[in-house]
Amino acid sequence: MRENKVKRALAAGGVAVGTMAFEFPATALARLAADAGADFVVYDMEHTGWTVETMRTLMATARFGDLVPAVRVPATEYHFIARILDVGAMGIMAPMVESAEQARKIVECAKYPPDGRRGTAFSVAHDDYSGGDIAEKIRAANDEGLVIAQVESVAGLEDVDAIAAVDGVDVLWIGHYDLTTSMGIPGQFSDARYTDAVARVLDACARHGKAAGFMASDVEQGRALMAQGFRCLAYQRDSVLYRNALAEGIAGLRDPSGE
Repeated sequence: MRENKVKRALAAGGVAVGTMAFEFPATALARLAADAGADFVVYDMEHTGWTVETMRTLMATARFGDLVPAVRVPATEYHFIARILDVGAMGIMAPMVESAEQARKIVECAKYPPDGRRGTAFSVAHDDYSGGDIAEKIRAANDEGLVIAQVESVAGLEDVDAIAAVDGVDVLWIGHYDLTTSMGIPGQFSDARYTDAVARVLDACARHGKAAGFMASDVEQGRALMAQGFRCLAYQRDSVLYRNALAEGIAGLRDPSGE
């Protein structure tokens, strides 16, 4: 079973930087991201319509080298979490986590007994179709699997300390658009209520030894987030990165002077 460098870096107090994929289910994406220096790619199933079968293909091409492929599942359901791990994801992100009970359910779905209730299947995609000692595979899978819980609602914020205290949760990730919408201030990221909420999540992470996660829209914001204490950062998503790079190139060609 492969070591999860993202989970290990975060557990040691370090930083992991990657990106997210929403639009391009391309088999080359993970290799391109790894070549760019990304530690991880989170593939989104919540907003894309991508299926488990789509993920099977993407995980098959993402499980190489040091890159960690993870998937945001569409809901806290066993059949999403366990299947995504079976097809090769090395981590899962669960949206709209609103209670410690829900966080424990996510962990139970992601872990084999005695830590959870994930059904056993071996010599399949998640263990690279290899043989070996089953007990060791169970231990390694439980140790190396990354679990990210998204805090993106008022309910989740209210129970954030208890969510952070759940064993097996590695990262609390702020969904900033959903959180501000839930608070009645959609997109108002300078509002004191939102900045107080961010501080509350960071405090809960620090108190319980968990990493705080966020998707940065640009380098300046990402640096500011790291200075705040965020240690698991996605640098934008595939469609925005493509648009921004293309726009920069086309603008440069149309106005070589840069004026």
